[in-house]
Parts: sequence; C-alpha cells; structure tokens
Amino acid sequence: MKKTDLLLTGIGCLYTPEGRVPKCGEEMGRVRQIQDAAVAIDQGRIVMVGQKDEVMAALTAEEAMIKETLDVGGRIMTPGLVDPHTHLVHGGSREHELAMKRSGVPYLDILAQGGGILSTVKSTRQWSEQELYDKAHRSLDEMLLQGVTTIEAKSGYGLSLDAELKQLRVARRLQENHSVDVVSTFMGAHAIPAEYKGRTNDFVDIIIRDMLPTVASEGLAEFCDIFCEEGVFDVEQSRRVLLEGKRYGLIPKIHADEIVALGGSELAQEVGAISAEHLVMTTDQGLSSLAAGNVIPVLLPGTTFNLGLDQHARARDMIDKFRLPVALSTDYNPGSCPTESIQLIIMLASLNLKMQPEEILTACTLNAAAAIGRAADIGSIEVGKRADLTIFDAPNLAYLPYHFGINHTFGVIKNGTQVVWNRTLKTKAVQGEGVR
Repeated sequence: MKKTDLLLTGIGCLYTPEGRVPKCGEEMGRVRQIQDAAVAIDQGRIVMVGQKDEVMAALTAEEAMIKETLDVGGRIMTPGLVDPHTHLVHGGSREHELAMKRSGVPYLDILAQGGGILSTVKSTRQWSEQELYDKAHRSLDEMLLQGVTTIEAKSGYGLSLDAELKQLRVARRLQENHSVDVVSTFMGAHAIPAEYKGRTNDFVDIIIRDMLPTVASEGLAEFCDIFCEEGVFDVEQSRRVLLEGKRYGLIPKIHADEIVALGGSELAQEVGAISAEHLVMTTDQGLSSLAAGNVIPVLLPGTTFNLGLDQHARARDMIDKFRLPVALSTDYNPGSCPTESIQLIIMLASLNLKMQPEEILTACTLNAAAAIGRAADIGSIEVGKRADLTIFDAPNLAYLPYHFGINHTFGVIKNGTQVVWNRTLKTKAVQGEGVR
C-alpha cells in the first residue's frame, strides 16, 4: 500500500512549465494547463499530478492511504514562485533620497555623494545581527505571502570582512529558520566603501585576499556577484573577482549593463556566469554573448520603473531574436527597488517588457530556479520535484498581470506543508517547524 501525505483537489486550472532546464525563446510560452487538476504529495515531493479523475483512479488502483485531502476551492495553481535576485539583508531605509531621485539626480551622482549603497552600508555596519535578522525575516514573510517559496539573497551592504560575514550569517540563519528557502550570494564587490575612495584596486585586493577565502571556508555562499558598472568596478576588476571566486568554488553572477554597456554581458560569457542581471543597456553583441555562454538574463523591471527610466531591458529581443531563457526578479533592495512584491514585477513585465502571461510564469518559476541552480528540484509541478506550490485566487493566469495592485495569493504549499492559507501565514511553518 502506497502512502500519500497530502492530496490537493479542487484546482480550477494548474499552470506549469515543464522540465529541469531553463526554457528559451518560444518555449517560454509553452505552459502545461490541466483543468480540474489534483496533486498528490508524499514526504515533501510530488508523486502524482494530472486531472482529478485520473489521479483518483491511480491512487485507488494503488490502494493508496491518503493522510490528508485539501480542496483549494476552484482556484488556480502554479509552481511556487522563485525570486532569484534580492538584497534581502540590510539595515535602514533610504526614503530620504526620494526627493533627489524625483528631481532627476542620477543614481551614480547620489552614490558619489555618499548616498545610495554607501548610506545602507553605514546602517548595515551599525546594526546588530539580530536587528538585521528581524528586518529580513519580516521581508521574507511578505515574500511568502506573495507566493514566493525560494529566493536568492546577496550580501554587499557590508563592504568589510566583518560586515559582509554578518550579512551572510543572517542569511544562513534565515535559511535554517524560515520556510522560504534562502540561497546566498557573496557580493562584497557591490560598491567602493568610503575608506577606499579612489583606491578601487586596493579594495579588490581586500576582497580577493581576505573576503573570498573566509566566505568560502565558512560555506556562507554559493555564488559570487559584482557590480560591473561605470564608476564602480570595471571589466578587468570584475574579471579578477569572479575568477578568484570561481577558484574557491563560488559560481559567478554579474550585475551587468544596468546604466552603461561596459562589457559585463561579454564578461559573463567569458567567466562562465550562471546569470547576468539588470541588462537594461545591453547591446546586440552582449546579448549574443549571453546566448553563446548559456547565461540566464535576470530582468528587474521594478528597478527601471522605480528609477523612472525610459529604457527597459529588451525582453522581446532576448526571447524572440536571441532565444534567451529570461528570468524575472524583484531586485528587492532599500534604494532602487524597495519592494518585496513579485506580483508587481509580474504586472511590470507585462506592461513594460511586453511579456505574455505564460512567458512571465516561466520567468518567475523554472527559469528563475535555473538562475540559482535549482531547476532540477523546483520551478515546475512535476513528479519527483519538491512540492512548492502557489494557489492564486484568480480565474486564470492572465488575470494576475491584468488585475494589478493587489495580492492574489490565497495559499502556499512549501515542501508539502501549508505555510499560507486563506491569505494568512501559518505561524509554526514560518518559524521553521515541519517544512524542512
């Protein structure tokens, strides 16, 4: 007799990409739809998915013992959403910069004046580990309520060995204690700290000599990222950091071509980066390099929206012309995109990136999972994958970007356990009990 921990029924329509690798080009729009679906889960994994009658017949034939059945009330279901680019752990906030931004002061000018990232660095260095943990935990709760089950969290607001380690240790504690999975990226090369102003190469030496070996020895990160941008880190400095990180086993990522097309996309191919992120100004040559290197573009439409930029990442060219596996993310951070709302990003991807609902779903699930090396385990609703599922109070997939400004999430299943139901956090699950 087979055992099933949880049987989900009453699914009006289930939508999912399929596979264990990212989807490119027109494949991004190929999403499986199952009307009146059911999903059977055991030990946190999906063991059966299909139309309800088919699943029930198979369970009956196997004389399965079903521990719990849950009716989702005709709502739609997708894979748990994945947010593959966040700056989760940081101190303070930067609402005081809003007037400057709205007056047209460029971001790099704010940074040069000691604002921007450097303002957050000051707060992050001053805050205790517990203060950082409590703030980030609240943000994770918000993300979970939005339907997100896995995120990536970058450091980069410490810019010193001790403060970077503090951020990464907070992220590790959250991974251990919160039901949302937290995948860590070391980004000590996020900006040039005030004490190294005019001495960027000296700071790069510190990253390579002190930070990378310690981060790697403590197992605090899986990826290494850098802000390759005019006035921050140039291509050669970025190459040094990413290749040294790779030597320590940290997979390269890169903030590339956000404000100036400096060559970050081409570098992403050269160093074997898993993803390149932002890409607002990327040229055809840069996009060709990403395609040749199988680099996943992670687009952040919330950032361009919040900064009031006229130009957006060329998602349609990426999908249609270069056949790239586009992923989407919030870029949650205290400066350029202070939002935990992945559903806002879904709307902006439709409005400003001209992406179709099916493409957006793939970009927020399977391709996003691939951007953090998790596509074999999450990102689609298929037998053998983890039971990370989001239930939306919506009649169909297109309704999510159409009816904007509200949270459509009704429920979230994480590793086969209810962690959100009726738009409410299940407290024990969020504290980490029974979800890992």
